[in-house]
Amino acid sequence: MRTILCLFSMLLSMSAFAQTTITGKVIDDNNNPIPGANIVVKGTATGAVTDFDGEFTLTTDQSPPFTVVVSSIGFASTEASVSSNNERIEVQLNEEETLLEEIVISASRTPERIFESPVTVERFGIKDIKNTASSDFYDGLENLKGVDINTNSLTFKSINTRGFATFANTRFMQLVDGMDNSSPALNFPLGNLLGMTDVDVQSIELLPGAASALYGANAFNGILFMRSKDPFTYQGLSGYVKTGITSQDAAGENDYIDFGIRAARAFSDKFALKLNFGYLRGTDWWADNQADKTGRGESRAALEANGIYNFDGTNIYGDEVATNIRAASGGLGIIPDIEVSRTGYAEKDLTNYNAESVKFDYALHYKPWANDLELIYQGKVGTGTTIYQGANRYSVKDFFQQQHKLEVRNDNFFVRGYLVADKAGNSYDMVFTGININRQWKSDQQWFGEYIGTYAAQTFAGATEAEAHAAARAVADTGRFEPGSPEFQSAFNRVTNDPDLTTGSKFQDQSKFYHADVNYNFSHITSEFADIQVGGSFRRYELNSEGTIYTDADGPISYSEFGAYTQIQKKLADERLKLTGSVRFDKSELFDGFFSPRLSVGYTAGENRNHNIRGSVQTGFRNPTTQDLYIGLDVGRAILIGSAEDNLDRDVRTYDVSSVAQLTLGQPATVDIAGRAAYENSFDAASVSNGTFQASSVDIVKPEQVTSYEVGYRGKFENFVVDLSAYYNQYTDFISNENVVVPLYGQVGDNSLSLAALQNGDFQVYQTYTNSDADINSYGGSVSVNAKVLGDFDLGLNYTYAKLDFDQASDPGFRPNFNTPEHKFKASFGNTDLFQNFGFNVAWRWSDAYFWQATFGDGDIPAYHVLDAQINLRVPKLKSTFKAGASNLLGDDYFTAFGTGFIGSQYYLSWTINNL
Repeated sequence: MRTILCLFSMLLSMSAFAQTTITGKVIDDNNNPIPGANIVVKGTATGAVTDFDGEFTLTTDQSPPFTVVVSSIGFASTEASVSSNNERIEVQLNEEETLLEEIVISASRTPERIFESPVTVERFGIKDIKNTASSDFYDGLENLKGVDINTNSLTFKSINTRGFATFANTRFMQLVDGMDNSSPALNFPLGNLLGMTDVDVQSIELLPGAASALYGANAFNGILFMRSKDPFTYQGLSGYVKTGITSQDAAGENDYIDFGIRAARAFSDKFALKLNFGYLRGTDWWADNQADKTGRGESRAALEANGIYNFDGTNIYGDEVATNIRAASGGLGIIPDIEVSRTGYAEKDLTNYNAESVKFDYALHYKPWANDLELIYQGKVGTGTTIYQGANRYSVKDFFQQQHKLEVRNDNFFVRGYLVADKAGNSYDMVFTGININRQWKSDQQWFGEYIGTYAAQTFAGATEAEAHAAARAVADTGRFEPGSPEFQSAFNRVTNDPDLTTGSKFQDQSKFYHADVNYNFSHITSEFADIQVGGSFRRYELNSEGTIYTDADGPISYSEFGAYTQIQKKLADERLKLTGSVRFDKSELFDGFFSPRLSVGYTAGENRNHNIRGSVQTGFRNPTTQDLYIGLDVGRAILIGSAEDNLDRDVRTYDVSSVAQLTLGQPATVDIAGRAAYENSFDAASVSNGTFQASSVDIVKPEQVTSYEVGYRGKFENFVVDLSAYYNQYTDFISNENVVVPLYGQVGDNSLSLAALQNGDFQVYQTYTNSDADINSYGGSVSVNAKVLGDFDLGLNYTYAKLDFDQASDPGFRPNFNTPEHKFKASFGNTDLFQNFGFNVAWRWSDAYFWQATFGDGDIPAYHVLDAQINLRVPKLKSTFKAGASNLLGDDYFTAFGTGFIGSQYYLSWTINNL
């Protein structure tokens, strides 16, 4: 912290040098000041931003005369001439509805009006961030049409568009200033845990759907682009502090605090520097579902009343360990032929639910010739504590990630290279924590032995079955480590610091990837013919989990991929018709290369060019993730085994063979099984359950592809704007997981040894990574209406429809994980100036019920509706905005995924200073 404060002090104490200084004021047509207006020297990137009084000071190396361009969202841009040094100017901007005039970059990798974008694009700008009713800008994105946010925890939220997402959302990209901020170990971003602070966000653009033609692998279901503020334009000191409470039925009321600070200074037209720091601390949403998660949805007591003793609580861990007590007894007839599970620990006993995020970033910008070439170094470091739900529930504690970027750019090209590296910190698997705390106290063999012995004794004494089971569990649990006791805490510390999952639960990881991008826009040369771009990218992965996640116990695993693309864009028919064609070639060293084309057409109609119709056909692809390829992880219920060819023999595990098989079949006491067996010598898990015992036919994984057809319309009417779109997606080689059962001896199909292995309990369940042969399609659409009503009140309405088109009977074992409501409706209503310096905003959203399907568990998500609201007061003399708000104002806890904590309410007060 001391180092950060020193850097801020140095930045603010340094003086600037410039040849020309101008001052001025920007007002509207009622002579009211316009804060946050941009003043830029025409033809350069040198600029300034007005303060709360509409005042600005701009310094530049350029000598007069020159022209400045003045702009602000909601107003028509204008120009003003500067003829001398120290001149003061006053500029009036006229109000204009610009919802479709805003500039976006993501759709075509070149600046264009959102009105003319060839594909669907959503934009969330500075004004939207200031007015959001959500607790922060990232949560505010949920009010955009077509956007789903699945809440994993207080600090980790997963954004998705167009379905097929779990919290491990590897089909959606998130770029911050051009850098992919996915975790190298996890293959997806942890929401905004290590992202940006509210006061440094310049704009956010979201492309729903496939975009691989320009952005390559994993630009499959959508991309989120977050762009920070330029230190040449947005100078000075700004910050915010939010404080309040979170309220949840399970956790009660808890304090939270969130603050951030930004400092930026342009020391001349050539050199600028900025620093950002953000900190958040609160209490996470408690996950306290103690019902059985295997589809029965009842408590342990309710199941045992019905003669079922293999309870597996949703948020209870350690009870995953179960065995057939008759088989464990050696076949004693007095022992029932049923499964019994150990007694587990509630999740709240295995984590403290601390939620924390600390992030710091800095950027140095240098322009050797002041108005053309720019060199940028940017560094981002962050650490955080949160909850992640994947195959199990994980306490992500002191997770650390860093990014470092070098970039050279001008108006026509950029070349950037960056590194993303992470460390798992003190993260651990809560399921294995429960399992191995139990084993620290008493081995599975001893616990089940005491259970069986007590059950037999009670039965001989005349006890009923229920009485015998109750006595057996009581005796087996005698002396169990109780949460909060010194014995429990000592065992907890040992387990969570041990990376061997047979005895511990800690994750170790120091994975990284290196990435390079290049793009050149030839439009300044070829504009008379067409706008032409070319570009490419390269990425190299280095996986280093020391054998705790990947099969890299013998050393890091490395591989690389690259791609190249081109795009041609042409306007015809008096620039009403816009044609765009793109194509990209990608190649991973592990797979064959292939092409991803995109074609789009847009036509602007109407006498005033207020209507735009668009259509596109675009393709996307997704390379298998690092986990799809190289994971080798025991999650208790199964071994996860990646299917890269060189991974199949790297994962070798030793299993104990039952005494029955040793005595009657002559099998050895132990056997080594390689991961290859999951793909080449296994039963389909579903066939084992239904008694048909079919051999699996699992192929190793390959890239998946999608072809997306889309049509859309944007129209501007007198006082409202309409934007609608519809799409149809066809998927090929959809990447999926299939569970298989590997016998510890015998060859599947021999009808003897392999079946005997199943009968004797000598088998292991594996989760494989493969592709589905089924026809998988999805379709949907969205429509939004934004209007000025009752004078100057802002009203926004949007509706999204999403539907999976898949015949489950064609592939009974396939799990699509669509995880998306069919219907979703959102509305907002507000006024930025209800009266002088006072505004408000209210946002409401409703989600239809849907089915959640993921590796941790499956379950129904009930329909829910949420109301967020805020009021704000601007105090120009203090250059401040004060806000009071609430998320989930109605206070009804809800959830968006099976197994997570219910989402409660957040009530907050915030003070933002000089955020322009």
